[in-house]
Amino acid sequence: MIIVIDYGMGNLGSIANMIKKIGHKCLITSDLEEIKKATKLILPGVGSFDNGMKNLQERGMVEILNQKVLVEKTPILGICLGMQLMTKSSEEGSLSGLRWVDAQTKRFVSDTLKIPHMGWNIIKHQKNSQLFDEIEREKRFYFVHSYCVSCNQEADILTNTNYIQDFVSSFEKENIVGVQFHPEKSHKFGMNLIKNFVENF
Repeated sequence: MIIVIDYGMGNLGSIANMIKKIGHKCLITSDLEEIKKATKLILPGVGSFDNGMKNLQERGMVEILNQKVLVEKTPILGICLGMQLMTKSSEEGSLSGLRWVDAQTKRFVSDTLKIPHMGWNIIKHQKNSQLFDEIEREKRFYFVHSYCVSCNQEADILTNTNYIQDFVSSFEKENIVGVQFHPEKSHKFGMNLIKNFVENF
């Protein structure tokens, strides 16, 4: 079962609709027993880092997610804030992240360009992955974010994107995948990515 994790933050319905369009079923839930049964996990997120971590902690999800992701190696896709929560920490808050990936979440700083980074932008591949259709190399996705991920291990970086600076727009470490952009707002590119995650991981 594909589980979309409901921890009070994220475009849950949009993601579920996209999964339905590609011919699969999913369950949006905060029920810990249902999460334990997941064969695929999606951790969406819109909002602040500390609120995201507090919500996961207060719902008792952190221990179960650690078991599913780190021990059972269940494939998980983090989207936007969901990706950032997978890192060690964020300049947005004071709480520790899930620490699944050796990375930090940092604030965009610019005197000339608008923050948040909002709109369509191109991803640049750093390595091949089943998450992307490698035939069509230039792909555009929709971004809305004021913070970005910086990976300490180059091997974890899947794609980079440039806005103010080069930043990590997606990473992949074994069964753990994170994307800074919103697949559910990215039309055919996003639908293809969700399909690849559901069917290839």
